[in-house]
Amino acid sequence: MLTAWALAAPAPAAAQSPRPEWTIATDAAFDASSIAPYEGRHDRVYARIDRDLDAHLAQLQRWVRQRSISAQDDGIDAMAQLVADDLRELGFQEVEVVQTPGHPGVFGHYDAGADRTLVVYMMYDVQPVEENWRIADPFAGELVDHELGTVLMARGATNQKGPQRAFLNAVGAILQEHGTLPVNLYVVAEGEEELGSPNFGAVIEPYLDRLRDADGAFFPMNIQMPDGSVALNLGVKGIIYFELEARGGDWGGPAKAEVHGSLKAMVDSPALRLVQAIASMTSADGNTILVPGYYDAVRPPSDEEQRLINGLARRADDAALQKAFGVSRWIDGMRGRDAIVRNLFDPTLNINGIWSGYTGEGMKTILPHVATAKIDSRLPPGLEPEDAYRMIREHLDAEGFEDIALRRLSGYPAAATPVDAPLVQAAIGVFNRYDASPRVAPWLAGSAPFYQFTRTLGLPFVFGGLGHGAGAHAPDEYMLVRPAEGVKAAGLAEIEKSYVDLLYALSEAESD
Repeated sequence: MLTAWALAAPAPAAAQSPRPEWTIATDAAFDASSIAPYEGRHDRVYARIDRDLDAHLAQLQRWVRQRSISAQDDGIDAMAQLVADDLRELGFQEVEVVQTPGHPGVFGHYDAGADRTLVVYMMYDVQPVEENWRIADPFAGELVDHELGTVLMARGATNQKGPQRAFLNAVGAILQEHGTLPVNLYVVAEGEEELGSPNFGAVIEPYLDRLRDADGAFFPMNIQMPDGSVALNLGVKGIIYFELEARGGDWGGPAKAEVHGSLKAMVDSPALRLVQAIASMTSADGNTILVPGYYDAVRPPSDEEQRLINGLARRADDAALQKAFGVSRWIDGMRGRDAIVRNLFDPTLNINGIWSGYTGEGMKTILPHVATAKIDSRLPPGLEPEDAYRMIREHLDAEGFEDIALRRLSGYPAAATPVDAPLVQAAIGVFNRYDASPRVAPWLAGSAPFYQFTRTLGLPFVFGGLGHGAGAHAPDEYMLVRPAEGVKAAGLAEIEKSYVDLLYALSEAESD
C-alpha cells in the first residue's frame, strides 16, 4: 500500500548523515496502459517486411560480420563506410563520413519534405570478443537454435547492430512501398560509444543548428524481456570516472620501486595511504558519501517523477531483482519505493578496481611504491561532473591527501526527457499496440552520453523498442529473430513493423 508523504526540502536522514531523504507527496501513479494504442495501419509496408524477411535478416548478418572493435581499432573505418554506403543505398540525399580526433562518425539526412523530423542515433562499434563463446567465430553472423527460438548470435547482435539495421530495414520497406517517409530523418552514428563517446560532440558539431530543429531523437534498441515485458527509461544518470593514485615521494614511502616489507616499521605505505584516502570519502559501511556538498545539488523528484516512481513501485519485485543480481538484500534493508528512490536519486561512489604490489601465487613480502584505484560516481540530475570533481579534490586536500593524484578519465551529465513529450507518447502508444505496455522510469541508474541530445540539442530522447537480446559485453551475445512458441518477445518481423509504426505515430502526434 502506498502512503502519502509530505514533500519538503531535503532533510538529513540522521544528524550525522548528509544524505537527503526524498519524500513523495502523492499516491497518483503513472500508468502507461492509459495511453491509447497506436491504431494506424500500414499493411503494404507490413506485407513487404514479411516478403523480404530473409533478405532483411541477411542485412543484420552483413552488419555483424563486419568487425568494428573500437578499443582495438579493428575494422572501424570499414564499418563506418558500410553504414554510409547503406544510407546512400536507401536514398538518403546527404551522407558524410565525419572525421574526428578519434574514430570517424557518419552523418546522413533524408529530406521527405515532412512536418516532423527525427534524429536517429547509432553506434557502429562493438566490444572485444572473449574466448569462451559457444560458436567458433563471433563475427560469422550465425543463426543458432536457442531455448527462446532462433537467435542471431554474434558480437554486436543486440548491442547494437541488430536493432539498428532492423530500423533501417523498416525505413527501406516504407521507401519501397511509398517512395518517401512520413518524417524527415537525420542519422548520426559514432564508432566510439564503447570507449565512452569522447568524440561524439565532434560528429554532431558541424550540424548542430540543423539537428536542433528536429522534433526528437531515437536510439533503436532491444528492451523486451522474453515474457514480452518492457522497461522504458526516459533518461540516464551522469557519471565521472577517475583514477586515484598514491605514490611514494616527499610525504614518505618508497619513491622509485618497492622495498622489503620489513621496512614498514620505518617507511610509509602508499597502498595504505590510498585506502585511507578512499575511506575518508564515505561512511564506514561505504554507503553514504561524506564529501561535503555532494548531495546538495541533487534536485528532488518533480511531480511527474513522483508519479513515475509510484508506477514503478506498484510493479516492483525486489526479490526477483535480488535473485537476478545474486545479492541477498538491498542496503539498509530497503524495499519497494524506498529502494527505487534511492537508486534513481542518490549519487554513488564505487570502486571498480584497486591494485598494488604483489598479487600472484604464494608469498612475496614487499612494500609497494604505488597504489591505484579506478572509481566511478553516478550523478543524478542536478549534480554536474565539474562540480563533483571539484568537491572530491577539495575533500582530499582538506583531509590531508594533497599528494593523492586524481586523474580524470571521463565525465558527462545526466539526461532526462519528460513523459508527455510527443515522441515519448508516440513510443508508448506503439508499445501498447503490441500488448507490451511498458514500465516507465524517469531515468536509468546507469550512464550514457545522452545529454548530447537532451542538453546540447535540446531534444526529447527515447531509447528502446520491441525485441529481445542478451549477452552484451559478454560471450554468446544474441538477438532473438524467430521466437519459439510461448515466447512473447517480438521477432524480427514484428520489430521492424513496430519501427514503421513509430515513424508514422510521430508524424501524426500532437505538438506540445
